[in-house]
Amino acid sequence: MSELSAGPQARYWSKLARLLEPPAGTARLKATTEDFQVTEELGFAPSGAGEHLCIEVEKTDLTTTQAASRLTGVTGLRRTDVGYAGMKDRRARTRQWFSLRLPAGEETRLQSAEDEKLRILQSRRNHRKIRIGSHRANRFVITLRDFRGGRDDMEHRLRKLARMGVPNYFGPQRFGRQFGNLESVERRILAQGGDDAAGMSGNERSLLYSAARAAVFNQALSERLDRGDWNRYVSGDVLSLDGSGRLFLPGEEGWDDELQNRLDALDIHITGPLPGSAPAQSKYETRGQAADIEIAALRQKTAIIDWLKREGLQAGRRPLRFALRDLDWNWTDSGLILRFMLARGCYATSLLRELCITDGIEQETELDSRSQRCKNAP
Repeated sequence: MSELSAGPQARYWSKLARLLEPPAGTARLKATTEDFQVTEELGFAPSGAGEHLCIEVEKTDLTTTQAASRLTGVTGLRRTDVGYAGMKDRRARTRQWFSLRLPAGEETRLQSAEDEKLRILQSRRNHRKIRIGSHRANRFVITLRDFRGGRDDMEHRLRKLARMGVPNYFGPQRFGRQFGNLESVERRILAQGGDDAAGMSGNERSLLYSAARAAVFNQALSERLDRGDWNRYVSGDVLSLDGSGRLFLPGEEGWDDELQNRLDALDIHITGPLPGSAPAQSKYETRGQAADIEIAALRQKTAIIDWLKREGLQAGRRPLRFALRDLDWNWTDSGLILRFMLARGCYATSLLRELCITDGIEQETELDSRSQRCKNAP
């Protein structure tokens, strides 16, 4: 039976280990769109010349694809002529960059796309299209309203997470509305041996691949958290550099004090699997004890892993934690305002899950507040 069959989000999240004790505090998340603000930081500066017009857009209560559709509608461009670095939340006020293959002199067309939900903040030309993953980071300002709980406990949690890092779970956004994408993987594809995927569009397949890989990674991370070694080197682990994601292995000398200090300082991280077929002669695969841990943790995901390999996806790695940069907070009369920066691909919801129960996350995604806790959490 599917693990999502009874209350998909609730059942799924209740099975994933936490780093800290399950929180007792409660708060309202996204009571208004102003309560969830995201500003995207590009990984490059547009050159000022080229066939692509890069525009920074502020959108409110719009998805990224809805904003892109507006831009194509007023310019007459094809969807493939519009690029962006990542998807941003709908119920939020977000700033992100788009690129449009728009001839010089036609920029005024964009004015008709603007209203109270979409504003163009700046523009600059560039030689290249903005592509998925080309941003460096996202800055967040999140307001938690009507907080009920201990302020000292909340601040204690924030300081621990800033020091230790945050479990790098893929958030609920990765799995589709009511986890529909993951259910499709389990019920439509796995149950029918993959035949049902043949008639899907490329975008539909991509969504299913993303959900499937996220489920496998989350399971591997949960196991390492439960074991208490998610942030400790185990023989055979693959490591990554903070921020860049570049993979590496310990040198001939093996694990040493310098690497341990870098791990403690959140400069490097242990990684978990993004399943697929490993490139020929790939050296970035777990071995020894680390491989044994992954294999044991993912026995129930074998069908998904095999399907991803058949589909030709290339295996990868993802850090088991993320660093919480530029963290700051202040209390208001009724709640808490959080400010922080996350590297691309990291989910603010994974941080909030460790802090408090919110109507925007936990009431939808938690079946039981007694979720597991990492054995060696402080």
